[in-house]
Amino acid sequence: MLDNLNILLGVTGGIAAYKAVDLASKLTAGGAGLNTVMTESACRLIGPKSFEAVTQSAVFTSLWNIDARFNLRAPASWKEAGRESSIEHRESRSESRAGTPQGGNLGHIALVDWADIVVVAPATANIIAKIANGICDDLLSTALCACWPLIKSGATLLAPAMNNNMWTNAAVQRNVKTVKEMGFELIGPVKGRLACGTEAIGRMAEPQDILEAIEKIASKVKSGKHKAAQTGGETAG
Repeated sequence: MLDNLNILLGVTGGIAAYKAVDLASKLTAGGAGLNTVMTESACRLIGPKSFEAVTQSAVFTSLWNIDARFNLRAPASWKEAGRESSIEHRESRSESRAGTPQGGNLGHIALVDWADIVVVAPATANIIAKIANGICDDLLSTALCACWPLIKSGATLLAPAMNNNMWTNAAVQRNVKTVKEMGFELIGPVKGRLACGTEAIGRMAEPQDILEAIEKIASKVKSGKHKAAQTGGETAG
């Protein structure tokens, strides 16, 4: 289902960040090309090396340490299947989209240009607020602002996770409504045991459930690509 698709996984500073490693592993096992962007707070909860280990792909943590030209990399499973050529094709596609085949793209733009689907898990109240208000103060929020075409086509997914009082806060709910209206898909949060010990809504959906939601989006993405191939051009989502 995820073969030949590139997924950009954003990980923010919620306690559920450790579950994102399991999600990254499942996505890689499903055949997706995967790169991960972690916020500073996420890195305080779990190390980037954990994601590198399960995905065999790059983890980006700052606007200031990402190469000016994004280095696309195929997962090991693609090499075994002889699919490295698809990476070369995607690199050419990214260059043509940006219109700068000689100079390359800025890092956060190249990341988004490379991706077919963008997922943020966990999505904290902070990152949801940044998306809703167009705030770009780190690599993830900047990349999310730049992925407007994917948002409009329904190829972006947020998995909220936070304390129940934060989730029910009127400001958070206003931001949630905004991101939904923008075009983001949401899964969760669900009711369960939270980090504070309370049994309430706010728990991130389980990785398997998030995977299934991504597979549904992937089906739509592949359908759109098939239609584009038949018509000889790209389709708008």
